[in-house]
Amino acid sequence: MELLQQLEKETIKAVKKIYDVELPNVEISQTRKDQNGDYTIMVFPMLRHIKGNPAAIGQAIGEEIQNTTNLLSSIEVIKGFLNVTISHQTILSDFDTILDDASYGFKAVDADQAGVMVEYSSPNTNKPLHLGHVRNNLLGYSVAQIIEATGREVNKTQIINDRGIHICKSMVAWQKFGEGASPESAGKKGDKLVGDYYVKFDQEYKKQINELVQNGTEKSVAEKQAPIFVEAQETLRKWEQNDPETVGLWKKMNGWVYEGFDVTYKNLGVDFDSLYYESDTYLLGKHIIADGLDRGVFEKDPDGSVWIDLTDEGLDRKLVLRSDGTAVYMTQDIGTAIQRVKDHHIDSMVYTVGNEQDYHFKVLFLILKKLGYEWAENLYHLSYGMVELPSGKMKSREGTVVDADDLMEEMTETAKKIAQEQGKLDGLDDDEKERLYKMIGLGALKYFMLKVDPKKNMMFNPEESVDFQGNTGPFIQYTHARIKSILKKSGFDDGSLNASTEIEITDKDTSVIKQLQAFPEVVQNAADKYSPALIANYVYDLVKEFNSFYQNVPKIVEEENSDLKKFRLLLCYKTAEVVKSACGLLGIEVPEQM
Repeated sequence: MELLQQLEKETIKAVKKIYDVELPNVEISQTRKDQNGDYTIMVFPMLRHIKGNPAAIGQAIGEEIQNTTNLLSSIEVIKGFLNVTISHQTILSDFDTILDDASYGFKAVDADQAGVMVEYSSPNTNKPLHLGHVRNNLLGYSVAQIIEATGREVNKTQIINDRGIHICKSMVAWQKFGEGASPESAGKKGDKLVGDYYVKFDQEYKKQINELVQNGTEKSVAEKQAPIFVEAQETLRKWEQNDPETVGLWKKMNGWVYEGFDVTYKNLGVDFDSLYYESDTYLLGKHIIADGLDRGVFEKDPDGSVWIDLTDEGLDRKLVLRSDGTAVYMTQDIGTAIQRVKDHHIDSMVYTVGNEQDYHFKVLFLILKKLGYEWAENLYHLSYGMVELPSGKMKSREGTVVDADDLMEEMTETAKKIAQEQGKLDGLDDDEKERLYKMIGLGALKYFMLKVDPKKNMMFNPEESVDFQGNTGPFIQYTHARIKSILKKSGFDDGSLNASTEIEITDKDTSVIKQLQAFPEVVQNAADKYSPALIANYVYDLVKEFNSFYQNVPKIVEEENSDLKKFRLLLCYKTAEVVKSACGLLGIEVPEQM
């Protein structure tokens, strides 16, 4: 039985004995850091069932549990709050159950239960992935891992924006200036090559606008009349009419981009279970609008356009079909959501999209509810803020975007430079060093991105993130390697994972166990709140507690009391396991040696 369940059971038993009242449940939380105790039993909610002074009730309950069990070592009542300290014997018994659990903190996936779809990345196929995509991918992938750890089946997906005028711009520029270039002939990743032509288009477009303006054309007219822009519009028209030559070029250039994306995703350590393409989904939703119109969910204006009035819900009127019958993005998103539920055994979806789309998702979710889909109650927009570098914002049209591949390479180089300066990897062979530079660099990047609450804007500083001290990925990775070194030095054998409960342990020992005890609850909270930051900050607190324990409990390997030595090595072993599990939820690898 878990410790909290045991504490609740004993509290209910004590109340029954003292007051002859059967409590339906007991509210228990971790004790505030500025007070004594491990857990706090809330007495105030009991007053619905028990009459009396809350402080006196708390004292009576605490004393009864102390007198009849070995669960508590001390109690303290502060007004209507009963703070309890768990006895060392109980903590040791609970640690034994933790040791026994090979997948501690994780629940087995229930394939019979409807799953969750998590959407992230969803790039345009006219340019490489950039810094904003990095935060998006890391957030979406981590949230998917965390939800899966709570026993839900997860389908990781993306919708690839592979059609539209922006794609046609790259195509036109390649036709005009590419001279038949390919990724092989140019020696470039395909996404970078296509991105170069998107930038080239913009440069030529601006040049043509300036020429027209100098010849007396108004700027607003020049923007529409620039020959290269007219060509892009014509290319889009041909694509929509399924012109074979245009579609062939579109497939070829998109193919280059997908190959480039795959390399970036692999290096970043993220993947997908399903893919959706806007070229397949952009016509979805129209029949849903027609049905909703018949049922009075939508309304048609005199010009033939279709709207939904959400003013009663504090929003506005939203267009869902243009007067010429063409779809808008909202129409596609309605259709795609419905299609996904048909395609997969899911009843909820998480959309990882920047906070500039907050309003869009409020409207989308509300429309789906009004259309009568029960699963619409289980939709969540994982909204996140902008990422900036100390050098400033990014503008992809001007080619000043912070490229994801370049960023990962820079992180590896930064890790190499700092590790060499501090002599962290001395004694390892060159291949192992290079592997660790990459692991440390990516760990630093991921941890720095994920430790911040998703909703907040953030400044990413590569140098600051690769620090072997403080709240950083390398500090956590280094602690894991240190624990592995202790275990290796001791000749530890994980064949017997049982610790004696008859030994005398210190508060430093119990502090580490208490951190381990919190892991399952932290995972569940992180899933409920869609926040990898909770996992990141938990694992930082765990390694801090371990380092404090390590500094204050010397000679673990040389300890003469064999039971105490075995216990502390088991404590090291389980701490390393939980650090690895928590980092895995963040997509971070941990090294065996550093």
